[in-house]
Amino acid sequence: MNAIKTVIIFFLLTFPALETIAGNMPENRKTPIGIKHLTKDFPINDLDNDSWKTAKEILIDKYWSGETSPAGRQFKAKILWSDNALYVRFEADQTEPLVVSKVANLQTKTDGLWNRDVCEIFIAPNKNEPRKYFEFEIAPNGEWIDLALDYTSPTRETDWKYNSGMRSAARIKKDKIVMSIRVEWKALGKAPKAGDIWLGNLFRCVGKDPTRGYLAWQPTKTKEPSFHVPEKFRELLFLI
Repeated sequence: MNAIKTVIIFFLLTFPALETIAGNMPENRKTPIGIKHLTKDFPINDLDNDSWKTAKEILIDKYWSGETSPAGRQFKAKILWSDNALYVRFEADQTEPLVVSKVANLQTKTDGLWNRDVCEIFIAPNKNEPRKYFEFEIAPNGEWIDLALDYTSPTRETDWKYNSGMRSAARIKKDKIVMSIRVEWKALGKAPKAGDIWLGNLFRCVGKDPTRGYLAWQPTKTKEPSFHVPEKFRELLFLI
């Protein structure tokens, strides 16, 4: 048992170093992305909190098809975790008119939010059952939606009444948008431990038809734009 613990600790301590050694090498979808641990929670509307500087920056520059998107549509994401919650921050370039509602609804989830400009995270707490996952979206004007999904049968089932209690914040800057969300672990059914691996993907919908863009961290490569492809989820490793 002590030998097993030693191996786990060695892996957790070494993983960040391996990422550094990788440098600018192309990302390998099979290599877990490390998520740094917070020792202290902070308000989600503190979009420039120093804690974000410790998180790995993930660049999303591909459409769902795998084609490289224009620079003005690309975005970056950062993920952190504490003993209490999951934190996600999106920073998106914006070089075209925003597609948002005229009056933002910040009190309740906004159905159909994916038809406007949004950034999203899909996350599956059980790596052995990626087809049961959660979806969290946030728009540049702060509107949001949270959903629980079950795709273990041919027909995807969505829990529209799912209430995660997620907290969100957004700020529109010149040619850039910053958005963040915070979800407590109780809304995901369990809390991770250092060394645990969950699965997930990151997305962005931006612009209007006929040139609307659908970006994906891990391209789903479906015939038509679709994000609901759990088989493409990437491993997320919770670090110490």
